Amino acid sequence: MSGRLIYGEELTRYDFGPTHPMGPGRVRSAISLARQLDVLDRLEVVPPPALDEALVASVHTADYIAAVKAGITDARHGLGTTDNPVFEHMHDIAGLVVTASVAAAESVWTGAARRACNISGGLHHAMPASASGFCVYNDVAAAIRWLLDQGCERIGYVDVDVHHGDGVQSIFYDDPRVTTISLHQSPTCLFPGTGFPTEIGGPDAPGTAVNVALPPGTDDRDWLRAFHAVVPDVLRAYEPQVLVTQHGCDTHRSDPLADLDLSVDGQRASYLALAELAAELCDGRWVSTGGGGYANTSVVPRSWTHLLAIVSGEPLDPQTPVPQAWLDEVDCDGPVRMSDGVEVSYSKFEHGYDPASPLDQAILATRRAVFPELGLDPEF
Repeated sequence: MSGRLIYGEELTRYDFGPTHPMGPGRVRSAISLARQLDVLDRLEVVPPPALDEALVASVHTADYIAAVKAGITDARHGLGTTDNPVFEHMHDIAGLVVTASVAAAESVWTGAARRACNISGGLHHAMPASASGFCVYNDVAAAIRWLLDQGCERIGYVDVDVHHGDGVQSIFYDDPRVTTISLHQSPTCLFPGTGFPTEIGGPDAPGTAVNVALPPGTDDRDWLRAFHAVVPDVLRAYEPQVLVTQHGCDTHRSDPLADLDLSVDGQRASYLALAELAAELCDGRWVSTGGGGYANTSVVPRSWTHLLAIVSGEPLDPQTPVPQAWLDEVDCDGPVRMSDGVEVSYSKFEHGYDPASPLDQAILATRRAVFPELGLDPEF
């Protein structure tokens, strides 16, 4: 098998409580749907290794780790807030998410698998010394750090969550070995308030932070236009050896915490595009994670099942029926198919742009900020 999933039931214990948007049930539901659609049969499912505290310490400070272990409210470290309430065994559970994402990275780097996924991961907001945005430890950053420590010289990170991938960007902002690309709703109207096009990397790494700040209401057509106007050109110029991606599906039109207008079909199209870029540029080496997404039964399981199917090398037909047994299990009346019934298409930016379009203004802002640093023409 060329695709590997790092998964164990213990990863679903990352649980802020029954009223918190980020319920562990969304991961369980996604795995259950993937199992019922036989996607897991096409993946090598490997349990996460035991917690390795050195991996957590590779991206987080000792004081912060001690605060997480203490499990008490600590304003200095962002713990005990509405977004990041403390929960029992928080250090052990969040640390296990880290080891799972590192295991995915190790699978790909050593050649044990061409593609590997930790669907429970993608906690991209966590900072070296604080929790943020539902994220305790930054598993994505730890996986990237592990790859660097093994000698990987160029890593491409692409974040398609509706929120800016601020933690990962911050940790590698001045490291020319990592380029971070984030497509997200404009920080002028959404947490965390960062991710402007002018954030392009530190003095030793200009052009390695790439931010596409999309206007509220951006739909499949416009999102994919923005993606293809920026991501392939940047990655081709950078020539990464490994592609690491975060797949928050809170870009969906029904997500309660944001204001983009994508469908499951548009999200699936982005996963396929990233798989193709990994194949083209990285000899297929692709490490993927989950992320945000708070339409916990109607969207997240379908989106991530599509991701897992693509990781397996056998994408699901969008018209595949959702099993009635799964709908009964999650106590949901629908959706009945793995599609939102959307015809996915987009117009290519290089065929011409409209200077009055808010979307094209966002694309141009990113290209003008970053493309010259990469030796690329920002206009076409």
